[in-house]
Amino acid sequence: MFAKICAGFTVAYALSPIDLVPDFIPVLGYLDDVIILPALVTLTIKLIPHDIFTQCRLESQGLHQDKKWYYALPLVALWSVVFYLLKRSF
Repeated sequence: MFAKICAGFTVAYALSPIDLVPDFIPVLGYLDDVIILPALVTLTIKLIPHDIFTQCRLESQGLHQDKKWYYALPLVALWSVVFYLLKRSF
């Protein structure tokens, strides 16, 4: 349960517009994201029980074998059109 709470806090902190140190402060603003977020991810991974983590890792290996690159073509086409229209408008 604590791992789920920590994971939720990590995601909330990553997506939150509120930081411990504001980003407009040179160097320190982005340094907290470089240090705090990886530390929270590492803590979350360490809190997950080893047997559950191993089971999830084994289940996810089958998902990566059936990669179909052509599923990305509509997305690439959409972004290409957006960039083309933006470039043409300026």
